[in-house]
Amino acid sequence: MTRVPPPADYPGCPVTVLEEVAAGHELRPPRWGLWDVFWAAVAAVFIGVGVGAALFFVDAPVGIQILVGTTAPWLALAGWPILATTRRGNGPRIDLGLRLTWPDTGWGALAGFTGLMAAAIAALITRLFVPDLTSTAADAANELEQGSGRLSLTVFAALVMVGAPIVEELFFRGFFFAALRKRGLNGPLTIVLTAVVFAGFHFEPMRFFVLLPTGLLLGWVRWKTGSTGAAMVAHGLVNAPGAILLLVGVPEMTP
Repeated sequence: MTRVPPPADYPGCPVTVLEEVAAGHELRPPRWGLWDVFWAAVAAVFIGVGVGAALFFVDAPVGIQILVGTTAPWLALAGWPILATTRRGNGPRIDLGLRLTWPDTGWGALAGFTGLMAAAIAALITRLFVPDLTSTAADAANELEQGSGRLSLTVFAALVMVGAPIVEELFFRGFFFAALRKRGLNGPLTIVLTAVVFAGFHFEPMRFFVLLPTGLLLGWVRWKTGSTGAAMVAHGLVNAPGAILLLVGVPEMTP
């Protein structure tokens, strides 16, 4: 009797899963889900707080405090999805939709430029109520410029423009998005929920409604293309002007 492989695809799964199934490749049903998302988020918070406190109490240089404190939570936000999908799925490329084609890039660019405009409008409206609106990134850049030097500021800007979009999209539009779809949540609700959690997870209450429209557009482009790579492109474009402003010395204007 011929063995029929169990289906690994599900409504709304990444396009990479559909491509593998269409090619006749046997995939393992993914055994990771929302609990993995929860524990990855909790681990990221604890790592960030723990590493930040340790660096503060040992009186590490400002540059080390900010750069290491910024990237330490990424060990959980990126590491847990990679580990979970490798051990209990088909690997991050397939399970998390890590694909980037030219059409993906085009849709990502469209979402990115739209996200920039939406974030700028949201920031202008927010400043009507919070005139001194700033961001954690802008505050960190000010500290780096005053107490660490140009090299640390350049590294920080690169993290904002490249590192954060890759890690955050791997977690939010890759891991979290797919986990919700695996549980049967429809596309629009998945887009909204991941956007709300994305905006809240930055722990900047005054900027919540600035981050929210960006999160919605990032979720939309992931849903439209099935590719987390497209969301990474869009996120990078949204962050790029702010990173450039950090480098040219006007961090207070960073959105």
